[in-house]
Amino acid sequence: MDLRKLKKLIDLVEESGIAEIEVTEGEEKVRITRVNQNAQIMYAQAPAQHYAAPAAPAASAAPAAAAAPAANALPEGTVLKSPMVGTFYRASSPGAKAFAEVGQQVNVGDTLCIIEAMKLLNEIEAETSGVIKAILVENGSPVEYGEPLFVIG
Repeated sequence: MDLRKLKKLIDLVEESGIAEIEVTEGEEKVRITRVNQNAQIMYAQAPAQHYAAPAAPAASAAPAAAAAPAANALPEGTVLKSPMVGTFYRASSPGAKAFAEVGQQVNVGDTLCIIEAMKLLNEIEAETSGVIKAILVENGSPVEYGEPLFVIG
């Protein structure tokens, strides 16, 4: 869905006072919900899935560099890196169970986290099968393109 359309929909929700709007365009579905005076967006592609938007991170979030350990301290395994700039979330909503935990077995395609970028929630999937050896980013922290997120061995 076009970014300009999404911005117009968000503006419509904010200006009109409606609580929620859902738009389906082909196989894409967008739902924008007003919660506590802030418009939140949920985005899904077929098969349609709905996500609760995560809460905003704390105002004093630690810098991403401080959250990631030094490269030589990483356990052995495949490092999954962030494919985009955004905010890292371990679960679909603040009270929900995390997608992945250290020691958990994962398969190719399993959802490991969500990265919120430009009000869109992007599921990040495992690229290899194995056991999660380390989670390198704190929940709610900003991440950069190429920043290590997980070590899977």
